[in-house]
Amino acid sequence: MGLWQGKSQRKPSGGRLRHARKKRKFEIGAEAQTTTIGKERKKFARTRARNQKVRVLSAQKANVVIPKKKQVKSTKIISVLENPSNPHYVQRNIITKGAIIQTEIGRARVTSRPGQDGIINAILISK
Repeated sequence: MGLWQGKSQRKPSGGRLRHARKKRKFEIGAEAQTTTIGKERKKFARTRARNQKVRVLSAQKANVVIPKKKQVKSTKIISVLENPSNPHYVQRNIITKGAIIQTEIGRARVTSRPGQDGIINAILISK
């Protein structure tokens, strides 16, 4: 079942809203694709103007920026420690932007949007 991001069928008062047109293709939404820790899996979604979104379904590595050394390392993700978007995501190891992950080199905050960008980028948090 697709999601529709158009106006509701009801007015704020509860009365029926009569639309002047039908649904449009550009108003179609998509269900959220959650990114977990595991074997590398990606999904490609076609967007408007024949562009593509790469959705990371699961990943094992993240590109972590080390600010003090001014370098980037690809490191293994161990677990999700915090996730401000939803506390239940920590138990399920779901990665979103802003999540704090434990990597081989330390704790890092995710700066990319894995469901949109197709990659997990993070910045190391100093202790």
